[in-house]
Amino acid sequence: MNKRKTVIIAGIIGNVMEWYDFALYGYMAAIISLLFFPNQTTFLALLSTYGIFAVGFVMRPIGAAVFGWLGDTVGRSRTMLISVIVMMIPTFALGLLPTYSNVGIWAPILLVIMRLVQGFSVGGEFSSSVTYLVETSAPSKRGLSGSWSNLGSGMGMLLGSLVAASVTSILSADALNSWGWRLPFLLGGILGSASIILRKNLPASQHFKEHAKSKEDSSPIKDAFFNNTKQVAQGTLFASGYGALFYLSMVYIPTWLNAYTDFSLGIALKINALATLLLTLLIPIMAWISDKYIRRTHFAAMSVAIMAIVAIPLFLWTKGGTIISIIITQATFAVLISVLSGTAPAIFVELFPTRDRLSGYSIAFNVGMGIIGGSTPMVVTWLIAKTGLVWFPAIYMLLAAIISLFTLIWIKDRSREPLM
Repeated sequence: MNKRKTVIIAGIIGNVMEWYDFALYGYMAAIISLLFFPNQTTFLALLSTYGIFAVGFVMRPIGAAVFGWLGDTVGRSRTMLISVIVMMIPTFALGLLPTYSNVGIWAPILLVIMRLVQGFSVGGEFSSSVTYLVETSAPSKRGLSGSWSNLGSGMGMLLGSLVAASVTSILSADALNSWGWRLPFLLGGILGSASIILRKNLPASQHFKEHAKSKEDSSPIKDAFFNNTKQVAQGTLFASGYGALFYLSMVYIPTWLNAYTDFSLGIALKINALATLLLTLLIPIMAWISDKYIRRTHFAAMSVAIMAIVAIPLFLWTKGGTIISIIITQATFAVLISVLSGTAPAIFVELFPTRDRLSGYSIAFNVGMGIIGGSTPMVVTWLIAKTGLVWFPAIYMLLAAIISLFTLIWIKDRSREPLM
């Protein structure tokens, strides 16, 4: 039991650090746009900032390929340690970056480099920890075990949201723009150090060790693409829809409220922090339900179907600008996303066989969640400007939910069967 607790804590804290660092950029986008793109209009500065946000996601498939190959060859636990080290360095460095007023064009260039390294690391972190936790769990608790990584992700995003809300509320505008914006990124260095200590001596996955003794000398990446093509396609489509829904409803919405309604960024971030707290608390509960009562793909399909129905009405209601409408909308999205966050980790692990599980999972997840989902804020910002429809995010959510729904129906549910 003590060993299992160590495994779970190590999986959680690594994802706390990874997603605190990665999501923090999204929460601080409005401030970063002013400091790194001061000579552009508000729209172009925000678009450029979200473009760099998306650049980090472009690197995720590359990180997925590298860390997936490492995980399928040298082991899951070693890969988890390497990924968290690679993430900590650029996050701390981001807090030390000079702004445009100091070094001109070099400021956004350095910002891009930091995001590229962050994206590379995240490409291997999440799928490695999920695979490790699910493979080392009891068969009847795979959903709950996989959800611990998303719990860590939710805690990281919650921490990022709370820190962002705190510095924007407590500090004056001058202090925030001169030095206060750096504090949340520097805090990431402390979280990274704790993650490294906990992950130094993790036991190997017994499921992986048993497979490694008898596996053929083949490339896990090649196996994923040529032997499990359908699974990679299914995983990518599901991750794309899931990613778009997640980033629109839980990351982009504070900036949208600040830009297109009368609400301040500080208030929007506070409401978002409460919604993220609700999401985080519900993740293991939804995972437990998928272990005990409702098959995982069925449960997830119910959630995205409801999201398809309520997306447009909720956004139109929120556009009215009442605080009640914003709170209810964020809470509704949090509950629906918690079903996906609780079930998706085990769905992805159960989708692939052991020989190429981490490679297939990492590539599908990071192409879908990373490139498609991560670029969503930038794409939606551009579409709003082109169409003039301020509530265009709702249309995008409707399409993403439909894609997710049909993909979940296509996937064979293995939530009650042994791992392949």
